[in-house]
Amino acid sequence: MRRREFIVALGVATAWPLVARAQQAASTVRQVGLIASAPPTPAMLNAFRDGMRERGYIEGQNLSVAVRWPQGSFDQDPSVVTELVNSNVDVIVAWATPAVIAVRRATWTIPIVMVVGDPVGSGFIASLARPGGNITGLSNIAVDLNAKLMELFVELVPGMKRVGVVRNPNNPGMTAMLRETEDAVHKLNIQVEVVDAQTSIEFERAFAQLRTCCSVAL
Repeated sequence: MRRREFIVALGVATAWPLVARAQQAASTVRQVGLIASAPPTPAMLNAFRDGMRERGYIEGQNLSVAVRWPQGSFDQDPSVVTELVNSNVDVIVAWATPAVIAVRRATWTIPIVMVVGDPVGSGFIASLARPGGNITGLSNIAVDLNAKLMELFVELVPGMKRVGVVRNPNNPGMTAMLRETEDAVHKLNIQVEVVDAQTSIEFERAFAQLRTCCSVAL
């Protein structure tokens, strides 16, 4: 996790012009908006700040970080994105596909650094080599790992017959991930139980539901 958040920090730093970074003074404070679908964990935030510090940006000196997340989903609380965009931040870090979708709808000018599973398949960028537009960032390659993940579950839980999957239907990246998971479990003669969830409360309920019917929930 810390490595991924450091890479995001690196992406934020390189999103600013090199000349501006070279000429930055103590009086120049860069404004970063960090938005996620749910409250980021302390470990994620600490890793992000550590990565920025290693690039020469120290919160309270030449860096200001505004952390935001919606109350429920972005559709239920669209003002969280509008307020962040209108606060004149220099760059926005968007964790997870729903956050990128919401921010992209709100601005085509502020640089966006994303952390998503399938940036090309989700339609955020044209290609990994030439993203274009105002979005850059990285993929967490979760889609490519689904088949191996299922193989590991079978080894860890002998006799497993059913696996539960919690899906955010508003996350386009979940389509590819679910397809890969279903293909993998069918080859292993395992059934899939899919439950949709968008908010943190819905995710808790979904996992509670799957615990009653499935050997593994992910």
